[in-house]
Amino acid sequence: MKRESLRYCDRFTMSDLNPTLPLAVSSAEIDPVAICYRLAGYDFPWELNRSLEIAVLKTFCVPRISSLLRKTGEFEFRPQKRYDDTTLILGNILKWGYDSSRGQAAIAQMNRIHQRFHIYNEDFLYVLSTLIYEPVRWNQFFGWRPFTSLEKQALFEFWRVVGQRMGLHHIPNTYEAFYDFNRAYEAEHFQYHPDNRAVGDAVVKLMQGWLPAIAAPLVPNLVRAIADEPMQTAFGWPAPPPWLNQVIVQGLQLRQRLMPWLPKRQRPHFSVDQANRTYPEGYQINQLGPAATTHSSSRCPFLRMRSVLRGEL
Repeated sequence: MKRESLRYCDRFTMSDLNPTLPLAVSSAEIDPVAICYRLAGYDFPWELNRSLEIAVLKTFCVPRISSLLRKTGEFEFRPQKRYDDTTLILGNILKWGYDSSRGQAAIAQMNRIHQRFHIYNEDFLYVLSTLIYEPVRWNQFFGWRPFTSLEKQALFEFWRVVGQRMGLHHIPNTYEAFYDFNRAYEAEHFQYHPDNRAVGDAVVKLMQGWLPAIAAPLVPNLVRAIADEPMQTAFGWPAPPPWLNQVIVQGLQLRQRLMPWLPKRQRPHFSVDQANRTYPEGYQINQLGPAATTHSSSRCPFLRMRSVLRGEL
């Protein structure tokens, strides 16, 4: 198997993102909250977790984002709290919906956090776009089934509304247009910077801490094998051996073949319902985020999008 065939991002084309709905269904008839609840809680918690790991790493390929994040020290010095805070904020939005009391409180808290810093609107838009297109890309190649066109449209509608509630400007109004923005932004802004490497390595170190000591040394190569070439370049990471890429992809494809034979999940699996390292005794939404005394001229938006869900096999 050639190395190029192992990079799922490189093999992804616009045709894979086609959001065209069945003729009997219009966008107005979609309930994005209900559809995303099912996708995240029942159908694809594991797949979304994996795809969002890639999404968060992609945001750190942009020097303007990684440099701002490094200045706050949140991810280098308090990575677990940063991870858990964003998991809980986004997890509440996704589980309860943006119109629920908890969803509204989570969006309000996210906005209060961001108001302390200057953040470029296009950076917000890019990170928001990764919530739509990275899950679609992952499922196209490694999910137990691809998203339907209705589900793709629901992802777009859901996160577009969240972006509106965040006060973002110029959100593309179609699935295709937002995809074009996503591609153009990466082409313009992905480039190597030492801050990219510092923050990316901090993410890898955090992931190592989640595994037994015997497995932790495997994490850097596993992450680098999943990253595509533009990401490897932006982080300054050496490419892993081709055989490792092949082993990882074949393992993912084996899971892909086995999953349809397993019983369907009968209960939802959301991150907000799982044990939390930072808040073992519980939390209030207004507690989430960095301390009010944190000062910085700017801050990276939407950090740890990967954490919307902690999936399970």
